[in-house]
Amino acid sequence: MERLVFEYPATTQLTECSHVGVVGSGDLEIIMVPNDKKLVSVEINTSIDGFADIWKAVLERFFEENAHAMNLKINDFGATPGMVTMRLAQALEVTSSHEYAKR
Repeated sequence: MERLVFEYPATTQLTECSHVGVVGSGDLEIIMVPNDKKLVSVEINTSIDGFADIWKAVLERFFEENAHAMNLKINDFGATPGMVTMRLAQALEVTSSHEYAKR
């Protein structure tokens, strides 16, 4: 089990929380919570050790386009980089749909 922590600058504010996925065989859970730090604070708990560079690359690519101020928690059980990117996009979409539903 490995715990990774990353921070990225944020350019916009996340306004809603979201939770997607489950921790299970080959999958992951993503929890997004807004913060007021102007940072994306990421905590990853993964069952697979030694992939910090891959996690960093996936997250950097995602946050180049989606740098919302948030605390992001990822609980991983061996998901592929493609699955990670899909779940991140899904969690962000959930926050957008919550915001849209309020209008």
